[in-house]
Amino acid sequence: MGRYLVTGGAGYVGSHTVLALLDRGDEVVVLDDFSKGHREAVPTSARLVDGRCEDPRARAEAFGGGRFDAVLHFAALSLVGESMQVPLRYMAENLSALAAVADAAVRHGCRKLVLSSTAALFGYPERIPIDEEQRLGPVSPYGESKLMCERALDWAEKIHGLRFACLRYFNAAGADPAGRAGEDHEPESHLIPLAIDAALGMRPALTVFGTDYDTPDGTGVRDYVHVADLADAHLRVLPLLDERSVRYNLGNGTGYSVKQVIEAVERVGGRPVPHTLGPRREGDPATLVASSARLRAETGWNPRFPGLDEIVKTAWDWRVKHPKGYAGAQRAA
Repeated sequence: MGRYLVTGGAGYVGSHTVLALLDRGDEVVVLDDFSKGHREAVPTSARLVDGRCEDPRARAEAFGGGRFDAVLHFAALSLVGESMQVPLRYMAENLSALAAVADAAVRHGCRKLVLSSTAALFGYPERIPIDEEQRLGPVSPYGESKLMCERALDWAEKIHGLRFACLRYFNAAGADPAGRAGEDHEPESHLIPLAIDAALGMRPALTVFGTDYDTPDGTGVRDYVHVADLADAHLRVLPLLDERSVRYNLGNGTGYSVKQVIEAVERVGGRPVPHTLGPRREGDPATLVASSARLRAETGWNPRFPGLDEIVKTAWDWRVKHPKGYAGAQRAA
């Protein structure tokens, strides 16, 4: 059994990773200020520290119970569109949070850290699927902030011996298959929950941004990876940090268009998804699909939920049972 700190563990991907750690018998401490995440998403079997990564008091409380085997760092601002409005906030806060946590890890004898990074590092990719050898060129302050974090970890390794894994993932989707956690953002910006809510009459009609892309049906194509598979990948990279630092692209490897997502929600839910057609959004590439070949070869990772209908069904089931998200929910054991 290991002992792990999960920053941002009350958020979407973080909470599912907390579940994966607890399911295998690990001890987990969650550090979160609930600015984006939900207290109800963190099981009572995890110790919860309420505070920001940059807060010395919160860090002291989180690191005060003994040495961690690794830190898994999810805490970050993560909306691409918002980052275009407040670029300096994104770069300052994302880098300062990572730097504070990495520094605390080093000072407390922890030499392993997993960073929740992003496919936004690649901007407009040169080829599809996107592998780790492609040129890095963020086209948003959010992507730039994550690149700054990755570069900071390079220096932390050189100077302090902190080994790290940067997982550059694509579109997280779905919910815990056992129904213990799901997706609840405010505002919601992800396609699958927006389509589900439109079908359930909980939001206005979905807007499809762009129907004239160079794709089979004219709508944008994205790589959707189940959130439980993302969590599994975080656990699988931990043993590698005994020997070296790693960077991996993390996706399903299959692209689905906006139209295909709408059709999947209609199949799973048995009702139509009201939607309108709109112009392209500035900065949206036609296709973003990951190559996870290196991760698969070096860790044995393989998605358990590769099909779009499988992904959508877990998201649908959670939303039907939690129409108000985590509001009014209780922390599970």
